[in-house]
Formats: sequence, structure tokens, C-alpha cells
Amino acid sequence: MTTRKDALRAALTARGRATPPDELPPGNPPEAPSAEGVDSPAGPPRTAVRSGAVGAMGRALGRIASAAEEARAMVAAGDRIVELDPALIEPSFVSDRLGVSAEDDAALIEQVRERGQQVPILVRPHPEQANRYQVAYGHRRLRAALALGRLVRAVVKPLTDEDLVVAQGQENSARTDLSYIERATFAVTLEDRGFERSVIMAALSMEKTQLSRLIAVGRAVPAAIVAAIGPAPKTGRPRWSALVEALARSDADAIVTRTLASDEFRALDSDARFVRLLTALTTAPERVRDGGRGPDGAVIAWTNPAGRAVVRIDRTPRRTQLTVDDVAEPEFGAFLVESLPDLYAAFRAKKARAPAE
Repeated sequence: MTTRKDALRAALTARGRATPPDELPPGNPPEAPSAEGVDSPAGPPRTAVRSGAVGAMGRALGRIASAAEEARAMVAAGDRIVELDPALIEPSFVSDRLGVSAEDDAALIEQVRERGQQVPILVRPHPEQANRYQVAYGHRRLRAALALGRLVRAVVKPLTDEDLVVAQGQENSARTDLSYIERATFAVTLEDRGFERSVIMAALSMEKTQLSRLIAVGRAVPAAIVAAIGPAPKTGRPRWSALVEALARSDADAIVTRTLASDEFRALDSDARFVRLLTALTTAPERVRDGGRGPDGAVIAWTNPAGRAVVRIDRTPRRTQLTVDDVAEPEFGAFLVESLPDLYAAFRAKKARAPAE
């Protein structure tokens, strides 16, 4: 399987070497480099779980080491670091994130203001526009340079689309620890753009079976739900798979709509929003006998004489929706449909008698 180091080396050297290597930019002493170049505070991949101050220090040291290694690898490969006008640089043609907090961006801008840009970004000449560039990775460093009105340090490589997505995926996945659903949506986007799975596997450092599961989850969760929840950095594959299963329930659409529309849901952080939706989808509906009403005014369920909820009834001021559980009462749904003409005739007859009664 392609490793991160192999993929990064291939992306940086595939098009040949540039002029003799430059020294590291100012502020990059080999002994104590800064972690400024990291695009997210999430740290390296989760190979071990640590908590508290010791864990935070370990993650910070890991980011520092990764940033220094990257800078030295670029220089060792003979890549020349140049300074570019950030206004001439566009984002990658595919996004691998569901958003970065304003606080994180502000913290990076302050670091660049105080210490300068410690690690260069990787760009390629724009494939369609002369004298412009496109980012492979380093989007946050680019935004910081724009905010500060400074030139951005960059390595320019003539990357193919495949080179770019491998470099982008490998670098961001390894150094910023993209969440499971961000990796899933990134993989789905790449596949929809026509990239072979071998390329996506290299971009995400993932073997075939893992990628198949990742893409399956990415396609099973509607984009609107992903957008509403966000990256959910603490939520992994088992819980996203549980959400996929929960979305199969017959009344899932109504639950999702009601949950995502609530102000309380929107006020939560990303992981808490995931928990709120999964809880709503996995909580058994309140069983109310024979047309009883729930606390929100909607009829929740009609139960048969054996006490089994056979029909779920969702009522709003504009519609009434009946959902028949064919497992609880086989063939009842078909019978109900066949009986609609007689039921409607009885309804009209009752309305006609109403004034006299």
C-alpha cells in the first residue's frame, strides 16, 4: 500500500527537480521549528489515545515534528521556495473539509503575524488560467497570508489532477486528522469526479475494503444531514454506520426534518448534533392507543387490539400521513388502500348528515 511518505515524495518529485535547494525560510531552525504550518489543531492520526496536558503536549510535539519534516523534505528534494501573491492562488478543485472554525483561523493568523510563515504551501500552475496557481495543500496558510496582506511562501510543482488529490489527501489526512465523515465525503467527491479507486486509496492511505466501507457510508448519509451536523471529529465509523441503519426507519424523514429545524440542535457543537440526531432516530416512538395525541399535537400511532403499533400517523396543519407497518400487520396496508373508496363514501355521507345531527 502506498504510504504517506511515498505519495508525498511522488507528488513533489514526479515532474523533476528545480534549481538547487534553498535553505529553510527564516524562523525554521532544525532544532526547534514551529507548528504553524499545521492546518488544524486536531494533530496526527489517532494511533494512541492520550488525554489531559500530557496528551496535548504530545500532539503539539507531533505537529511540530511533522511540519519540520515536511519543510526539510521539500528542500532535500531540490524544490525552490518562492513568494507569491496570494490573490493569484485559487483553492483546490475539490474540498476535503466541512469547515474550519473562525477561532482556529484567527489563532493561525496571529501566529503568522508574530512568527512569519514557517512552512511553505504546495501549489501548481493553474491548469486553465495563465499566471495563476492552484493549492494542493496549505489553504489555511494561504488565507492567513491574504488576511495579513503578505506574500505566501510556496513550492510550485506542475502536478496532474491525480498528483494534486494524492498530495492534498495524504497531507491533510495525516497532519490535520480529518474526521471520518470528512474523509467519506472527500472520497465520494473524488469518485464522482471520475478518479480511480486506486488514486483515492493513495490519497487517503487506505486499503480497498476500508475505502469501500467509507464510500458506502458517504453515499448513504444525505448531504443535507452531513452539512447540518458538520465534521463531528469525535465520531467514527461505527456510529456513522449506526446512523445509516437508523435512517432506514419508516418515519426517518419526519424525525430528521423536525430535529434539524430546532434551534436547540443548531446551538450544539458538531459531535453533540450527531448525538442528538442519532438519539432521535433510535428512540422508539411513543405508543398512543387509538388516535391519542402526543405532546406536540401529532397523532403518534394507532395500535391493534394486541397492543402492537400498526399505523404511524403524522399530522400537521397541511397534511396527514399514514405509515403502515407491514411487518406488524401484513396485508393491512393493501386492504386499507382497497378500502379507500368505501371509506371516502362513508366520510361524505357523514358530512352530509352533520347539519341535521
